[in-house]
Amino acid sequence: MRLIGKILVALLLVSACSRPMEDVVPTMPDIIANNAFFYYDNVEEASTFYTDVLGLEVVADYEFAKILRVADTSYLTLVAAESGMHTTDEPKAVAIALITDELEAWYDYLVSQEVPMRGELKVAEGRPHDGFVAYDPEGYYLEFERFNPHAENVKLIPVLDAAKSRTTSAGPPELGFKATVLWTYYDDLAAAERFYEDVMGLELMVDQGWAKLYPTSATGFIGLVSGEKGMHQATPDKAITVSFLTTDVDGWLAHMKRQEAAEKLELRHQEVVEEGFVRAFVAYDPENYFLEFDTFIESEGNEALLAALEE
Repeated sequence: MRLIGKILVALLLVSACSRPMEDVVPTMPDIIANNAFFYYDNVEEASTFYTDVLGLEVVADYEFAKILRVADTSYLTLVAAESGMHTTDEPKAVAIALITDELEAWYDYLVSQEVPMRGELKVAEGRPHDGFVAYDPEGYYLEFERFNPHAENVKLIPVLDAAKSRTTSAGPPELGFKATVLWTYYDDLAAAERFYEDVMGLELMVDQGWAKLYPTSATGFIGLVSGEKGMHQATPDKAITVSFLTTDVDGWLAHMKRQEAAEKLELRHQEVVEEGFVRAFVAYDPENYFLEFDTFIESEGNEALLAALEE
């Protein structure tokens, strides 16, 4: 984990130092892990799929919500829609890419488990990435993806090479995930880029033209996609909350309040909300994705999650 972090920081510093000093983004509060909230009518069925079929580890179970660890600093939270901020009637305008070196083995395994697919796996020499998309029990897109050595990925490959694959408890023993990308979809991709660079302080790592990839933690990425060309269209409402885990939720709120004062965003919460196991607040990105900033606290039920975050 320390090696991954050092490589990522070094890449960002090299990029920052190549710009005029006045353009360098000020030091931001930390993001120690990525998370996303998906919403379900039957959260227990969804949990069974992710644990028994994909083999992911549950690191916190609050009954109405279950946090799964996908990669070292990548998490996915399954939420009972009746208790969440979104409903299952909203469009699922999101895809989570599960980055793996075992792409073909994952495909064969999921086919054997009769997991519904959006299309067949097709691998072609010379492409920057290969993959396929499976559906989870309520229709969220799961993109199993491998990034290949390619000019487009010159900054990304060293980070992925340094990441260890977290093996899962299901399927062949060699199956695992190294990282995640949360793909989000926009009408105005350029405005989304400006927001995540200027407001969030992120540094572009991969430019696919109609899709832009930004690192937010050692194994977590957010990908901004044009709704005209991506797997989803841009929609006003979305059954998704983008979550960033941090040790400094108060610092993020102070930063976001300054951005709101400059009319660069809108906040859902003006204060940090404490819910017994987490301190959090929510802001909106330019096209209404909910951005939740979370600091999990020492409380019953958080033991495994906090241990994982400290690794």
